[in-house]
Amino acid sequence: MEQTIVIVGGDAAGMSAASKIRREHPQRPIIVLERGRHTSYAACGMPYYIGGLITDPDQLIARTPDQFRDKYQIDVRIRHEAIRLNPPEKQVLVRNLDSGEENWLNYGDLLLATGACPFCPDVEGVDAEGIFGLSTLESGLQVHDYLQRQHPKTAVVVGGGYIGLEMAEALIRQGLEVSLVQRQEQVMATLDADMGALVSEALRHIGVQLYLSEEFSHFSVEHNRVNGVVTNNRTLPADMVVLGMGVRPNSQLAADAGLTLSHKQAIWVDQKMQTSEKHIWAAGDCAVSTHLLTGQPVNIALGTIANKQGVVAGTNIAGGDACFPGVVGTAVSKICAVEVARTGLQEKDLRQLGIDYAVTTIKSRTRAGYYPDSGTIHVKMLGEKGTKKLLGAQIVGFEGAAKRIDILATALTAGMTIDNIIDLDLSYAPPFSPVWDPVQTAARQLTKAL
Repeated sequence: MEQTIVIVGGDAAGMSAASKIRREHPQRPIIVLERGRHTSYAACGMPYYIGGLITDPDQLIARTPDQFRDKYQIDVRIRHEAIRLNPPEKQVLVRNLDSGEENWLNYGDLLLATGACPFCPDVEGVDAEGIFGLSTLESGLQVHDYLQRQHPKTAVVVGGGYIGLEMAEALIRQGLEVSLVQRQEQVMATLDADMGALVSEALRHIGVQLYLSEEFSHFSVEHNRVNGVVTNNRTLPADMVVLGMGVRPNSQLAADAGLTLSHKQAIWVDQKMQTSEKHIWAAGDCAVSTHLLTGQPVNIALGTIANKQGVVAGTNIAGGDACFPGVVGTAVSKICAVEVARTGLQEKDLRQLGIDYAVTTIKSRTRAGYYPDSGTIHVKMLGEKGTKKLLGAQIVGFEGAAKRIDILATALTAGMTIDNIIDLDLSYAPPFSPVWDPVQTAARQLTKAL
C-alpha cells in the first residue's frame, strides 16, 4: 500500500496540492489536517461579506470538507491541529480540538500549508473582547457576528495595509464611525508615500478619520471589553478594533522540528517547494519565495502565490517535476471607488540596493476623455539608468485602472526595457483607454527622465 500523504492546512496551498496529487494518483491516501471548520475559502472576500456586499458566507467557500471527502476521496479532518513533528520517524502529532485526544500519524510525505497569522502586539488589553485580527473565514464570521450582536458605533483600525483599509471601508458601509491609526506618513506602505497619499485622500472622502505618523501604544479596556485605542498623542474611542498591522508566517511547527527558516521567519524552500528536511514540503503564506528582480528571499501573503506554490508542491509530491520561479510582488486592491495596484520595487528598495534609477508619475484618464465615466488614473514608473529596464510601478485610479498593472508585471518578469513597453501593441477603443494607454504615456515620460 502506498504511504499516506499528510497536508497541514486546508486552504489555498494545501487544497491545491491535495487536488493535484489526487488527479495524478486516484487511489493514494491523502489526509488533510485543518484546525478550523472550513476548507478552500476566499479569505480575501471577508471584508466584502462584513461590509454587506456579499450576503451569504457560503459564497466564499469553493469546496467544503464533505465535498473533498465524498467527491475526491481526500480525508479532510477539520478541528484537527498538528502540534509536533518527528521528522526522523516521519510522524506528526495531531490533536483533536473537540475531544482533546492526541495521536501520532505516520506520513510518507508531509506538506506544511499552515498559512499566516495576523500580527498581534503584546500590549495591555490585547485579550479584551472586541479586538479582531482577520486571517481565516472563521475570524471573518466572528467579526460579522459581533456587529450583529453588539451593534458597535465606533471602530478603530490599527494599521493601514490591504486588510486594514478594506475593513475600514466595510465598517463605514455598516454605519460605524471609523478611525485608522498608521505609524507611517501615509497608508499602504507597499506604495511610495506620494501614491499612498492618493489612497489616504480616498479614505478621508468616505469619512474615515486618519491618524498618520502616530504610534499605537495599547488598548483601553472596561469590563474585559475594549473601549479605546491609545496612541502616543490621544485616546480614540472604540467599541471594536480591527488589527491591520500585517501578518506573519505561521512557521512555529516547522521551527520546533528544526526546519530551516528564512526571511520573516518563513519556512525555507527550494524552487520545488522542498524544505530542508527530506519528505517535508511547504507552500503558501508560511513559505518563502524569491524576488525575481533582486534574487532575495521574500514572503508575500497572497492567494495567487499560495495556489501556485500548492500546485508545484503537489506536482512534485506526486512524482512530477515542477518549479516555482519566484515573484515580482504584484498586488491590487480596491479602496472605496479607488483602485490601487503595485508591482516590482519601491523607491526605498532601490535606494537600499544602491540602484541608479529615474522615476516619473503621470496623470491620465482610464478611458477616452470624452467617453462617459472616464476617470483619473495616476501611474508611477521606475526605471534603471543605463539599462533602461523597468524596476517597478504603482497605479492609483478609478474603474479600469488597477488591472493595467498586469502589463507591467509581465514586463518585469520578461526583463523588458521602457522602450519595449512603449512599443507594445496594446488594445485601444474609447470605452477602455485613451489612444495612448496611461502605461505607455508613463513609459514615454520615463524615457526622458532616463
